[in-house]
Formats: sequence, C-alpha cells, structure tokens
Amino acid sequence: MATVEERVKEVTAQVLKLDSDQIKLDDSFTADLGAESVQSIELVAMFEEEFGIEMDEDAALSVETVGKAVDFITQVCAEQGVDVEE
Repeated sequence: MATVEERVKEVTAQVLKLDSDQIKLDDSFTADLGAESVQSIELVAMFEEEFGIEMDEDAALSVETVGKAVDFITQVCAEQGVDVEE
C-alpha cells in the first residue's frame, strides 16, 4: 500500500493536472501548485474518497501545504480508525 504522502501527491497531481514527481511537501496548494478555490474543494472531496474519511471542510481548506495535508489526513485517519501506511 502506498504511504499517505504518496497518495496525497497522487490525488493532488490528478486534480491539478500535474506530475506527482514534481510535487514537494513544502509546496503551497495555491501559491506553488496553482489550486483555485473550486479545485481546493475538489481536493478535499478526493482525499476523503481516497482515504475513506470525513474531514471538517473548513479545517481541511485551511491546510496550506502538501506536507501539512499529509499530517492532517494522517491525524484524521487515526481519529476515525482508518489504518494507513505512514
């Protein structure tokens, strides 16, 4: 199974039409990767689907970087009892 980081990068690449190899943990979704508000909402929905979790939308949308998204999703998975590879 892929790690949370790999899965976050893959979903981000898919939604933003980027190469996942070019996405770095310190990349900002908006400033570095060019995500617009609609795409940010789509990312949240796709992360929920990918990991089988439910996230607080406001909290999820306040996450600014790929690395923080990995941490946030890992934490939500732990809280909701979803087993993921870190």
